Amino acid sequence: MNPIDPKALFRLSVLGPLVSRERLARGELQQLIGELCMREYAIPGTQRRHVGRKTIEAWYYAWRREGLQGLVPKPRADRGTSRLSPALQEAVLQAKRDNPQRSVRQILRVLHSAGLAARGELSRSAAHRLLQRHELSARPAPTGSAREQRSFNAEFAGSIWYGDVMHGPAIMHQGRLRKTYLVSMLDDASRLVAHGAFCLGETALDVEGVLKQALLRRGVPLKLVVDNGAAYRAQSLQGICARLSIHLIYCRPYAPEGKGKLERWHRTVREQFLGELEPRHITGLHDLNARLWAWTEQVYHRGEHAGLQGLTPLARYQRDLARVRSLGPRAAQLDALFHHRVSRHVRKDGTVSYLGQRFEVPFELAGKTVRLVVDPHAQRVLGAEDDSGRSLGAATPLDSLANTHRRRSGGGDGGGGSGTPAQQATRRPATTGANLVELALQKHHDGHAAPATTPLQEHKA
Repeated sequence: MNPIDPKALFRLSVLGPLVSRERLARGELQQLIGELCMREYAIPGTQRRHVGRKTIEAWYYAWRREGLQGLVPKPRADRGTSRLSPALQEAVLQAKRDNPQRSVRQILRVLHSAGLAARGELSRSAAHRLLQRHELSARPAPTGSAREQRSFNAEFAGSIWYGDVMHGPAIMHQGRLRKTYLVSMLDDASRLVAHGAFCLGETALDVEGVLKQALLRRGVPLKLVVDNGAAYRAQSLQGICARLSIHLIYCRPYAPEGKGKLERWHRTVREQFLGELEPRHITGLHDLNARLWAWTEQVYHRGEHAGLQGLTPLARYQRDLARVRSLGPRAAQLDALFHHRVSRHVRKDGTVSYLGQRFEVPFELAGKTVRLVVDPHAQRVLGAEDDSGRSLGAATPLDSLANTHRRRSGGGDGGGGSGTPAQQATRRPATTGANLVELALQKHHDGHAAPATTPLQEHKA
């Protein structure tokens, strides 16, 4: 009996909910295909985790026409041939032989710049297939001595943590489909997850939120190893680590082997957690994280780990509890360590803006630039300070309705800042010196004799 093509079996497994049905109601096919697109798969021969809608639809109709044989990948009809002209083929091969380190993109640039290939005449896929056929597609190892790599384990829990982000499943959030990202902090010695959470982004704010919970739950590591992404280069994260005496270490670019234990954790999440996840139970981010935390504590942390000589991550971590650095008195100031500072110009009405909201600060700051102290996780503005960190006062949400009844510091009625011009004049203290208005009145009457009676008096008479 001939073996079944593994790719055909994989495609059939994807189509399972479709091919197992005797008949589909009107519109049900597209609905089921949409649900299949949202799932993650271990796709043979690639690191991708999702299958597109059109691909699933094509597989389904191929199965309808030919059964399992229709799911077997078809070799290209032009396999082993090239539509490129002999001269252009030779130019591509020669460019690669001249410098084996050149990528396909770089080869195209060289040929375009030298006038050997017109724009649009040579595609990347055509050049790649040509190089593959002549066994020139792979880049050779760099010359010189290879960088030494050795497997290691931290001696004690809490010595080294790893931080990284993994692409997660798409979920419905506030009425629309959103991509999620798993942010994790993993202890090297014990493989214990200090904390992990699915977020709607992979920004510095997401990383800091997970780190804050990890510190509260599992103490303070000596080192935190992260990659070179912008989220980890943020000054806010560097400042947090500096104040907590955490040595922040960046991996070499394109060297994932530096965080092999965290990559293994990601693989476990994909296979054991996401592989068992029922999408119908996930109505939002809170549902997804609730299941992640339950599975982590009840299954992953309590399962024997091959890299720990049969110990569980929780048992290995607990063995070194006496060596783990606790937050101690710093726990009370932990929120303040994670506050951000943002510069804002104070308007003439004593207000500033943050995240589309307006806040009132002391009116004396109007026209000045201040630093707002904000809690980015709670999206709250706590106060204002100057460049040296000295507090300038609190910041409160603007209540324009209440301000119509609030007395101003300059006096006057409740509706104005300092009263009308007439009110200002009556409040002015009396003076004994010369006054321009009084002098004008005196001069006016000295030059005109006042009439004995006014027209109004005559009318009354």
